[in-house]
Amino acid sequence: MGIPSSSSHALLFGTLGAAVATAGRDVIIVSGFTKVSLGIVYSPLIGLFGGAMLMFILIWLLHRMHPAWVSAFFGRAQVVSSAYMAFSHGSNDGQKTMGILALSLYTYGALGSTFYIPLPVMIGCAVAMGLGTAMGGWRIIRTVGTRIVQLQPVHGFAAETAAGTVIEIATRLGVPVSTTHAISGGIVGVGSLRGTRNVRWSVVTEIVTAWVLTIPACFALGWVFMLIGNTVAGFFR
Repeated sequence: MGIPSSSSHALLFGTLGAAVATAGRDVIIVSGFTKVSLGIVYSPLIGLFGGAMLMFILIWLLHRMHPAWVSAFFGRAQVVSSAYMAFSHGSNDGQKTMGILALSLYTYGALGSTFYIPLPVMIGCAVAMGLGTAMGGWRIIRTVGTRIVQLQPVHGFAAETAAGTVIEIATRLGVPVSTTHAISGGIVGVGSLRGTRNVRWSVVTEIVTAWVLTIPACFALGWVFMLIGNTVAGFFR
């Protein structure tokens, strides 16, 4: 549907649904769930303010420069900010996926008594993320790149740098955050600085609605698929 969704929401609440279906609500570790939830809630807000602040600084520094020079310079600089964004994306989203796989292996007993991330899991997640990104989701690219605000290279640079920094800091703190939230917040931030009318709020509303609906949908799907899995496994015991 071309709506950027949150893998953080999907992974977290899909895991919760499967866990609750298997062992009940008492299995949830409240402190860890609270830490993750706060990161998911605050990442779009921090991305928004970070993008707006960085864009304000760039306008202040470059307001006397010729627009053609600004576009040419940040057209090249955006390659760097995109690489930074991609690195931070992998460092956070890749770790979340590794965590789910390692959790499965540890629960199954394949890791013994020590919880760790096997090298094949690291390589598999890295390859999958690289291939998925390279293949491209063009509807999502159009939504983020053209439907929220009309971005020039300098705006893209500011949004990517702000979002990448938010994600990188969260990664170092051990908090899984949504890359979708961070970059969408950054884009809205740089767009709002040009005036709120430059932001297509109807598209933003669609995206936020999808974020919210992802929570109960993935919890329910995790619950249902876990019950199906347990039922099928029962035939082989």
